[in-house]
Amino acid sequence: MSVEDDPFAFQNNPAPASEGGGSTPSDGPHEPERPSSTETNEELLPSVLEALKTVRDPEIPVNLVDLGLIYELIVNKDGIVYVEMTLTAPSCPVAGELPGQVKEAIEAVEGVNDVRVKLVWSPPWDKDRMSEEAKLELGLI
Repeated sequence: MSVEDDPFAFQNNPAPASEGGGSTPSDGPHEPERPSSTETNEELLPSVLEALKTVRDPEIPVNLVDLGLIYELIVNKDGIVYVEMTLTAPSCPVAGELPGQVKEAIEAVEGVNDVRVKLVWSPPWDKDRMSEEAKLELGLI
């Protein structure tokens, strides 16, 4: 499921891999793979989204979903969760921590069997990807 299909109304501008979402900070042998089955697990999806919303950027008091840092989310029937995410900037001091926090939050969801988090830099994040709620919370509108 891409974020544009999200029933919880992501207000972000998603970045599917076909639009450059596949660029990674380092292309190594341990790059997370997109699951072969992408048939959405509709029962598990809301819990995964709620878990994602518990992870906050330490520099901006808003969760990663509302910040627009989640570019793609797949929650498949086998309990495999694939997340493509970015950070507000490549020099973000928590670049090594946030993907792990995302993985830990999702792993805690009952029914999840595997979590794959891929950090991407393209397209770059900008504040236009933020939800209306996040913009209001931060006084940007």
